[in-house]
Amino acid sequence: MADPTPRETPARKAIQVEGLEKRFPTPDGKSETQVFGDVWFDIHEGEFVCLIGHSGCGKTTLLNILAGLDRPTSGAVIVDNREIDGPSLDRAVVFQGHALMPWMSALKNIAFAVKSRWPAWDRAKIRAHCQTYIDMVHLTGSEDKRPSMLSGGMKQRVGIARAFSIEPKILLMDEPFSALDALTRGSLQDELVSICRETNQTSFMITHDIDEAILLADRIVLMTNGPNARVCEIVRNTLPKSRTRSNMHTDPNYYPMRNHLIEFLVNRSKSFRDEVSAASYDPRHPPVVEPVASPDKAA
Repeated sequence: MADPTPRETPARKAIQVEGLEKRFPTPDGKSETQVFGDVWFDIHEGEFVCLIGHSGCGKTTLLNILAGLDRPTSGAVIVDNREIDGPSLDRAVVFQGHALMPWMSALKNIAFAVKSRWPAWDRAKIRAHCQTYIDMVHLTGSEDKRPSMLSGGMKQRVGIARAFSIEPKILLMDEPFSALDALTRGSLQDELVSICRETNQTSFMITHDIDEAILLADRIVLMTNGPNARVCEIVRNTLPKSRTRSNMHTDPNYYPMRNHLIEFLVNRSKSFRDEVSAASYDPRHPPVVEPVASPDKAA
């Protein structure tokens, strides 16, 4: 008898991370230190994946490899069934700092990226395209301001608008809100949620903020401490996709999810480093966890 319950067809894999390892030479040059190794995970089209781990586990190095700005010691990153070998306009990056050119206005910073993406476009088409994304991040009226005239949050909005303006297949973010105050950070998180849901943007983000990961991510990749860091497990977000900053704490699965992530960062990120060599651990298929409330608490 056929299963009467319709099943979703899994989305196509946008990124495949296969056996990545990164080593750096020691100061004396006589040996090497492995930052991370045997890292495997996928990101599907339209999916938002966050990576959490302590400083030193190679999070930024991993993101730079995904962006094509660095090369792994071994392993590969596959995008569209091809191994990446350098940067591409199909992969946009938003860094911790705004990375804007100080002599250019907000609009011209965005236009510079748009011209690179579509060199045949005329000036009017470029400006109209840029304006769409300036309006999207609520910077209307600040088009002609240079970075020195913008607040930290406004600079990051320009960086986000610039990344989205080239319509990348994959958006990569390295703690883009870490230097901002809590109110600005929350506002930009809301903007990012709205834009990603509207555009179905495939996204990968590094963060130290547990609540940020719970708000944004469909799945959360947990890295053990470095050196010799590994993917400990992958947590599937059990909160509804319609969650917001103002209501997600009311969901019965919120605290099980949050407590699971805190427990990892406080305790398991250290101890599991010695467990990943156990025969029961398969780095190609890290454990998938779905923290949920117990029935009596959910009722």
